[in-house]
Amino acid sequence: MQTRTLGNSDMRITPVGYGAWAIGGSGWQFGCGSQDDKDSIAAIHRSLELGVNWIDTAAVYGLGHSEEVVARALKEWRGPKPYIFTKCGLHWDAVGNVKKVLYRASIRAEVEFSLRRLSVDVIDLYQIHWPPDPDSSALEEGWSTLDDLKREGKVRWIGVSNFNVQQLRRAQAIAPVTSLQPRYSLVHREIEDEILPYCLREGIGLIAYSPMASGLLTGDMTRERIAKLPEDDWRSGHPDFTEPNLARNLALVDRLRVIAKRHERSVGEVAIAWTLQHPAVTGAIVGARNARQAEGVMRAGDLRLSNEAMNEIAPFFAETAA
Repeated sequence: MQTRTLGNSDMRITPVGYGAWAIGGSGWQFGCGSQDDKDSIAAIHRSLELGVNWIDTAAVYGLGHSEEVVARALKEWRGPKPYIFTKCGLHWDAVGNVKKVLYRASIRAEVEFSLRRLSVDVIDLYQIHWPPDPDSSALEEGWSTLDDLKREGKVRWIGVSNFNVQQLRRAQAIAPVTSLQPRYSLVHREIEDEILPYCLREGIGLIAYSPMASGLLTGDMTRERIAKLPEDDWRSGHPDFTEPNLARNLALVDRLRVIAKRHERSVGEVAIAWTLQHPAVTGAIVGARNARQAEGVMRAGDLRLSNEAMNEIAPFFAETAA
């Protein structure tokens, strides 16, 4: 699998990375339902076998459990070690409710917990998970702390997630931003007008999360399956998975299915490949709950959609907006 340089770093990452959100399991505010750890480890191993060379997780995923599962998977892995990306700035209470905290002492405690859970001496990319409230100076305090951790050698490179252009500028005034992690897919294209051009111009690496729109664009998500989502799955009742948006999203899947069949690929691979076509996008975070799912999507980094395919997708948005 080809690699691309991530922002101002020395890391050459594959276009697709393994996303470890869902393997955190249930029991917290944004969980994706129950998950078997053995399946998670098999999914990570299969992704690495297919050439993926980075894993993206976060302290809050499963309230620390995702990082622990990643560590277990890598302990058993005998191939080249992948880059490990994780995040800070979200704290949880005893019942799994999450809030933003970017104070210096808090982040310093978080990085130590993540290093232990991941069983590593240094984190390859450490990211602020969510920005604070717009008028808060916590952004500056948090970002300065990440810069300190980089100089101290606890983390190699530092990035942010879910920042807008104004917030990126505030961070850049303190220290260079290696990467931004925003939501981006055929369903959610909000970053195209400002954020993508800004990152391209500034040389900020961009790793898109949810390129398959949290499962909607895999080709496996049906009305019946959505109706049976457990209550502890955050997607249950979410606007993307309910009307009137659901009908539109499933119609998009039908269009992608035609293209996928022609390319002899999965619907999910087509959705991911579309995201990777943008020149500002360095990589896409792709989740898989088991080895079979990994097999069906982790080769998306090698798929190049033809102009014909791109032109088939483009009219969909004009048609649905009319």
